[in-house]
Parts: sequence; C-alpha cells; structure tokens
Amino acid sequence: MYRVMLVDDEEDAREAIAGCINWNEIGYEVVAEADNGEDALAKAEQYNPDVVLTDIQMPFMDGLTFSRRLKEIMPDVKIIIFSGYDEFEYAQEAIRLEAEEYILKPVNAEELTKVFQKIKERLDDDYDKRHNIEQLRKFYDESLPVLKEQFMIGLLEGHLSDEQISSFSKDYGFSFDYAFCSVGLLVQEKISDQPLDPGLLSVSLMNLVKDRLSAFPGYTCLNYLGTIVVVAGFKNTGEHRQFISNMDMLCKLSKKLYGLDTVAGIGKIYGNMKDISRSFEEAGEAARYRMLIDGDQAIYIGDVEQGNGDVITMDEKLMKGLITEIKIGDTASVKEAVDEVTNHIRKSSSSIPQLRLFCTEIVIELFRLAGMYRLEDKWESTQGLLEKVESFSSFDEMKEWLELLCMRLNEAINEERQDATRLLGEKAKAYIEEHYMDSKLSVDMLCSYLGVGTTYFSTVFKKETGLNFIAYLTKVRLDEAVRLLTETDEKSYVIAGMVGYDEPTYFSYVFKKAYGVSPAKYRHK
Repeated sequence: MYRVMLVDDEEDAREAIAGCINWNEIGYEVVAEADNGEDALAKAEQYNPDVVLTDIQMPFMDGLTFSRRLKEIMPDVKIIIFSGYDEFEYAQEAIRLEAEEYILKPVNAEELTKVFQKIKERLDDDYDKRHNIEQLRKFYDESLPVLKEQFMIGLLEGHLSDEQISSFSKDYGFSFDYAFCSVGLLVQEKISDQPLDPGLLSVSLMNLVKDRLSAFPGYTCLNYLGTIVVVAGFKNTGEHRQFISNMDMLCKLSKKLYGLDTVAGIGKIYGNMKDISRSFEEAGEAARYRMLIDGDQAIYIGDVEQGNGDVITMDEKLMKGLITEIKIGDTASVKEAVDEVTNHIRKSSSSIPQLRLFCTEIVIELFRLAGMYRLEDKWESTQGLLEKVESFSSFDEMKEWLELLCMRLNEAINEERQDATRLLGEKAKAYIEEHYMDSKLSVDMLCSYLGVGTTYFSTVFKKETGLNFIAYLTKVRLDEAVRLLTETDEKSYVIAGMVGYDEPTYFSYVFKKAYGVSPAKYRHK
C-alpha cells in the first residue's frame, strides 16, 4: 500500500476526498491530513507519505510554498496540486516544482481515481527499477574497474605513499581535485523479510547510494569487505556537514526501501589524500557507537568523542580493540578484549621483563585514554601505576589487575559521557530560554552555538527532555504567553511578538491547538 496525505484548510473538502475513493482497491491508504502547510510539513516527516494531495490557498503557508519545501526534504514524494484557480502562473509553478498533476476544483471521484491510478503506475515503476533482478545482475557483473577499486582500497588501508597516490591517480583516471576529504561507511544490522540474496542486496544498496549521491561530484563509493564506503572530497570545510546529512539520509532510505537498520559512521575531515585511511579508521570507530545511539542515522566521530585529545590509534590491532571496548563496550566485551591482549602478551613474552614491558605499554595507553576524557584526578599517578607493574610476580596476577583497571576506566568513561550528554541538554535548554523570543530561532542556530551536528543533537535532546526541539520551543513560548496573558494587560498581538511569533494569527492558531481556546478567551476564563 502506498501512503497518502491530504492537505486542505477545508475539513469538508478533506472528508469528501477521503470518502469518495476506494483507497484500498487502488493500492493506497490515507495516513494523515493537515489544514495548512506548516502542519503538513511536520506530519510529512512523521508519516513519510508517498503521495501528497494539496490545495493552494491555505493559511500560514500556501500549497506551492509547502510543495517546494517538501521536495527539499523528500525529493521522491509525488505531489498533486488541486485548486479552484485556473491561472497560468499557478500551473507554471506546479510544473517547475515537478508536481505530478495540477487539477482544478471541482473534481469528481472518477477523475481523481484515474489520477491516483496513473501515479501508482509511476510509483510501481520506481520500485521495479530498484528491485529488478536482471538490472541488479547486470550492474553486479559490470561493477567498478578492478584497478580503480584496488587503488581506493589502498587509500583506505593506508598502503600508498604520496608518490604512489599521485602516479596511480593519473594511471587510473582518478580525479580528486579537492582541498579536503573525509570518509563515511554504512553498516547494516538486520534484514527483515528481505527477498533478495545478500549479493544482489549489496549491489542494490550500492546502486541506491550512487544514485542519491550522483549530484555530488566529489563523492566516490565502493564496497569494502561487504561494507559500503563513501570517500568524499570538499572544496571547503563547511561542506563536511552536508556530507553528514547526505549519509544520514541514506540510512533512512535504506530502512524505508529494504527494511535494513542502518548506521553511517563518519570520520574527521583532512587536507591530504593520504589521511583518507585515518578518516576511514575513525568512521569505523564512529559506527561502533550504534551500541549507544538508537535509530537509523549518521554518527560523526567528532560528535561522540569527548575531550580535546586525538582519537587513539595503535599499531597493534589487539591493543586498538581493547581501547575501543573500554571507550564504548560493556563489562563482558572489555573482559574479552583483555583476555585477547593478555593471551597475546603471554605468547609473545619469553621472560618476566618482557611481560612487564608489554604491561607497561598498556598502562601508558590507558593513562593516555584517561587524559583524553580528563579523568586523571580519578586515577592513581602514572608513577604509582608503573610501580605496581614492577611488583607483579606472575602472569595471572598481572592479568587480574589489568582487567580491573580496564573495567574501572570503562565505567568512568561511561559516567563522563552521560554527564556530557546531560550538560549538552542543559546548555540547549538555557539557550532556548534566552532566545525563544527570536522568531528566527532554529535547530541549526542552536547546534551552531553548541558546536554539534543536528542529528546527534536531536537524539540527545529528545533523550534528555522527552521532546523534540520544535515541541520544546513551542512549550517554552506558550508557557511565557500564558504568564503574560494572566499577569499583564498586553494585547494578544503584542504578546505574540514577545514570545517569538511574527504572525499573530499563527500564534493564535498554535495557542488554541495547545489549550483549546484563543488567547483572548483564555485570559477571561
């Protein structure tokens, strides 16, 4: 069933349309209704409709403005514009917005049914293009040129020198004329009722990624050991946030189209192609934070790593794995990582001094990690820890102590991260309390002030307050409006401006929606 949303300021009109068509019979269901463009935008994000039928003349936001803004956030939605105005400018604007149909009121049930049947054929065609087995097999066979893919893998793994990068770029026709670069990767968790075999699904996902990112010439995609990796080039650092938003959009599309729970890990931005491997490593670490952050979204390593230190990078894979588990794992995974590292130490050590040397290296890395999270005050001094290492006379004694040390640090980091999350929520609420009267206050302004991404902020803020940004801002504004109505003699239109609403009519609409009566009636209750 395809999802339909009806938008018209006349309730009778919406009811007539909803009741005049046998929606189930033609493959649709009406999932939402709205009486103005502002309300419709919010409901579109909530219900994710495939088709929107909208009037033009509506309060607060007309149908054409609504359609334009809807296309910006949902480029695939099909829009039908219907109006009582047979004017060329309206029709011309509808064409520019790529509306599927522009129909005039009144319209009978038969005509409207035919319109929706025609649009269903287009929706079916769009679906078939992504799921057609033969097309997927052809794309899978053709693939990317092997040499170019191997070159990209070499960049990701950090095997290439500056000279090799320059030489291979020319040999393989790989143009990367950008000042900055970053890496993102997509990680899928679950497959629910997926009809495609894993190989074809992988190709289908790659096809989706390339299609959605084709408008960005600096992006290159490849499948690396079953993981879709995107290497992105930017002309300036400001484009990095757009990259994060694009990857976030891919996570949600993957869930919608294939039923896959998907997270995108995003590495930091660098000014040298040789650092692509570093950003790739950070992207993988960011993706591991899906254990702590719910939802299909992009996770930028700079948003989730606390402190001012650099991301820990270790020469030894086992030691690197231990550091990662201490940062984001649970008690069981930390103990398992300690087992792996200490077993490696035991096999590699031929004497007690060698054993102590390995243990000393681990302690130094742990102390460095504690410093990254500013936890030095909760720990013994470096000298005290190193003296403890020298006191061990057996491997089992050392292993037990290391395990306890790692679990203590893991617990302290988790507490620190929770404190940082709470602090972010408190800063956000304080900023809203100080700026709610600004009608232009937005989540982008707030995130710019806090220095975090909108996706990460939205997750943290909802967790801390129980409300999304818009709902919380509206509550603050209306609470202040109620106070002013009861404690002052200011007119409603004056109060509207005082609490951040440029349009008194929209203020009254929002107020009545929340309290059931207009501001004037509320004052005289």
